[in-house]
Amino acid sequence: MSNSKSSLATPSLISDFKEITKMRLSISVVFSSLIGYLLGVETIDYVTLLLLALGGYFMVGASNGFNQIIEKDLDALMDRTKNRPIPAGRMSVNTAFIISSIFTILGIAILYTINKQTAMFGAISIFIYTCVYTPLKTKTPISVFVGAIPGAIPFMLGWVAATDNFGIEPGTLFALQFFWQFPHFWAIGWFLFEDYKKGGFFMLPTGKQDKGTAVQVIMYTIWTILISIIPVFGFTGKLQLSIVAAILVFLSGLWMLYYAIGLFKKMTVKAARQLMLVSVSYITLIQIIYVVDKFIR
Repeated sequence: MSNSKSSLATPSLISDFKEITKMRLSISVVFSSLIGYLLGVETIDYVTLLLLALGGYFMVGASNGFNQIIEKDLDALMDRTKNRPIPAGRMSVNTAFIISSIFTILGIAILYTINKQTAMFGAISIFIYTCVYTPLKTKTPISVFVGAIPGAIPFMLGWVAATDNFGIEPGTLFALQFFWQFPHFWAIGWFLFEDYKKGGFFMLPTGKQDKGTAVQVIMYTIWTILISIIPVFGFTGKLQLSIVAAILVFLSGLWMLYYAIGLFKKMTVKAARQLMLVSVSYITLIQIIYVVDKFIR
């Protein structure tokens, strides 16, 4: 009987560990940092690449763990989060805190072995996400702006890991992912509006599913498109794009803009969900275009 319970508990522990660190989100963030590394590096060091992946995962996992500790009572109120390990009672706050603390120490230590600046930006990301963004989510829509800062760090973190330098190149990567997050998260805030309301979260810029929010989604999508093609003009140092790659990036942006305009026209949950899915595909696609263009140019 005890063996049966043990065999059932193991998958549950693994599942809860993946949930507390938001494994899928963490992997997508690590992907961004690896892309940034490939864009910045001259000769790929696979040990550094592995360290960046591990350190990046620990960094994001720690942020997500602390976030779920702070929001445990609010998570219990929302359908999409009530089955998370802490509100569901499968994991104690102490356990989650220990995991998150260990992840913080490991993440910063591993990133420090790459260079000091990488570790510094990793630590800043954890601090802003946990101590500033998370408390603001129930107070003001400005929280999305604050949350976009740690959300944009991983893309440029890879470049800093490759070069040990913060300049126009990682700054451009930061700006690109920073502005992209607004239409992405506002789309999420739109189709999860009723659920977020249960937890008292303010995610939309006007606080409503209205034309004002939809217009801002369009405007920030346009800003994202413009920033994404800047490297073709030669203003961004070693971060460059060929004309062909810039056209592909621009067309990808128009694809996302089409769905942003669709949200403005339809004002529906379905349109918001479609925009969210397209925005994820968009950021992944243009990151791949950037890297492929670098290595074939």
